[in-house]
Amino acid sequence: MTPNKKVAFYTFGCKLNFSETSTISRQFENEGYATVSFHEKADVYIINTCSVTENADKKCKKLVSSLNRTNHQAQIIITGCYAQLKPEEILNIKNVNLVVGANDKFNIPKLIEEKTTKAALNTKIKEVKTFHPSFSLGDRTRSFFKIQDGCDYFCSFCTIPLARGTSRNASIKETVNTAKKIVDNGIKEIILTGVNIGDFGVSTNETFLDLIKALDNLDGIERIRISSIEPNLLSDDIIEFCASSKKFVPHFHIPLQSGVDSLLKSMRRRYDSTLYKSRIEKIKALIPDCCIGVDVIVGYPGETDELFEETVEFIKNLGVSYLHVFPYSERVNTTAVRMEGVVAPETRNDRRKKLTKLSESLKKAFYLKNLTQERKVLFENENKDGLMYGFTDNYLRVETKYNTELINKVMKVTLAEISSQGNFIYN
Repeated sequence: MTPNKKVAFYTFGCKLNFSETSTISRQFENEGYATVSFHEKADVYIINTCSVTENADKKCKKLVSSLNRTNHQAQIIITGCYAQLKPEEILNIKNVNLVVGANDKFNIPKLIEEKTTKAALNTKIKEVKTFHPSFSLGDRTRSFFKIQDGCDYFCSFCTIPLARGTSRNASIKETVNTAKKIVDNGIKEIILTGVNIGDFGVSTNETFLDLIKALDNLDGIERIRISSIEPNLLSDDIIEFCASSKKFVPHFHIPLQSGVDSLLKSMRRRYDSTLYKSRIEKIKALIPDCCIGVDVIVGYPGETDELFEETVEFIKNLGVSYLHVFPYSERVNTTAVRMEGVVAPETRNDRRKKLTKLSESLKKAFYLKNLTQERKVLFENENKDGLMYGFTDNYLRVETKYNTELINKVMKVTLAEISSQGNFIYN
């Protein structure tokens, strides 16, 4: 045990990273550390990084620089995707003590006791085979639950397979047992996360459909949400099961990236626009009130003005609920970085702004469609200027006056009006 020591955490990137950080923090607490805010003085700072874009790398360096100005005597440990991809680059950052790659991420408390000098622990990604389940316990309301890691897809723009390795998971039995631990903490909603969760079972000869059927029988949980799933892996059987389930909520997030088949092929995506559209139509036919989110990349090499507008029109005709828009970012060791037809950064930004506006209009239309409807909302434990917030099963944000009695409660409400902040107010 290490009494009287303080540790602080900072997480960049996706929900998967948040689930892993939460698990690592509990490891430190078991060793006697006290977890404090990242802005407080600590003995150890753990930064869990992302490397999806170049900007993510820059943010990590900036955060370390700020620590150097305020607390240069602390130990600074960098882990996550950036740490796996560029360990030596990170180790050269002033006052970084330890860089921990994918294989040793869940062994950090022990490593900082063993390593007294600067070191980078970075197993070759091809040798990383172990799966470590993780889950968050932040607000005791919702938990991000990592059910899968790695990816066997090599999309032309993506470094994730290089940072996280091949697709792998625990067995369904082990996964359900871990989910029971989440339920034992009073959590009402579980969000299934991973790199490519639809690929669950590839390492255990099982399927994602088998998993969600097993989780649907889990006692003590009110809701289960699927964070993101590839359209080619979102089968009719999965959609039909979710439509009839009492626990899986009406909310899908389905990456599109482009509405143009030639660009999808160049990206090495495993579907075309026709398949994608059929998935959306299937969902809307079976679950008319379903919230559907979409990832889009703008400014990918070869995306002309005409092709961008083709994507815009494709999205408009889908009738989805919101977009997550990403300007294309050049990443080392990807195929796309060597392609012709480079789109100027300012053009990428202009396209991002246009799709962000489209997302706002799609979200507004979805909210208006749900006005006066009766939905179940789960309120979270956060007081923001006297208000608290929660989400309906179909991912509509609801606000009300802060009331401790509502925390972690699932309530059926009527969505009466939309506030000035764009959230629902209920009766």
